[in-house]
Amino acid sequence: MPPESSPCHHPLGTPLTPLLSPISPKSRLHPSRNLSHCQGTRRMVITKKNLIPLLVFVLSTLSILRLLKLAITTSSSPPALPPTLALHTQGPSSSRPIFPANANALTEKELRFLSDLISNRAPCNLLVFGLEQQYMDLSSLNAGGITIFLEDNSDKLSTIKSNSNSSRVYKVEYPTPAREAYKLLKHARKNPGCSPNTGLLEASLKCKLALKELPKEVVELRWDVVVVDGPSGDGPEAPGRMAVIYSAGILARSGNLTDVVVHDVDRMIEKWFSWEFLCEENLVSSKDNNNSFRYFL
Repeated sequence: MPPESSPCHHPLGTPLTPLLSPISPKSRLHPSRNLSHCQGTRRMVITKKNLIPLLVFVLSTLSILRLLKLAITTSSSPPALPPTLALHTQGPSSSRPIFPANANALTEKELRFLSDLISNRAPCNLLVFGLEQQYMDLSSLNAGGITIFLEDNSDKLSTIKSNSNSSRVYKVEYPTPAREAYKLLKHARKNPGCSPNTGLLEASLKCKLALKELPKEVVELRWDVVVVDGPSGDGPEAPGRMAVIYSAGILARSGNLTDVVVHDVDRMIEKWFSWEFLCEENLVSSKDNNNSFRYFL
């Protein structure tokens, strides 16, 4: 139950306890002591604010001195040559372009696929557009057959040598840059003379896509396997593979059973022209960046 009387109620005869202690006479004599204490605190705050710019100035000066020290230390020693530049300046061969070892290397799957294909068709007529050491090694699987390499790069022709008596290497020219691909594709679609069912000699007279200066042996032989991995086609101004893929399609249709393998089909030109002139319905295998087309004629 609530108490009958409030705890704050006091008898009238009992005086109330004062809430504040009485002011002593001394305190009356010094009424401004508390005010003086507040003013002292304000002066301390102002002093701290004044210290901030001073600290910033000191830290900035130290940073500038440190940077100057680093600059003097760095400029005292000559910079080292980059690794790539050092490679190009060593030895007498620096005047000749250096080709990366794996710039156009076949993957393990691609190499195994081609090895199986050539081994199953050997001895056969094998035509390779492009010259790489891996292809030269693969030609040894075609014992008793004919292997021909077509290459436009003089440096490769001088460094990669045939290791088989049945392998021959010809130098060819690919005058059309890769940037002309779309224009040539439009030309081929409008021109009946560019039909891949025509012979290569006939097409060379009517179609801008046809290779016109191939060795006579290449035109006359019937090919069992055609590999397209040249020219480089690695830039707009570099020779493109448009004419090579088109000509490979014509050569394949002139044989009885021809396998055409196109490398770098992840690139737009190789993909476009393979579908246009080798035809997607002839695609029998795809390994990494290799597409294999087979023609039954």
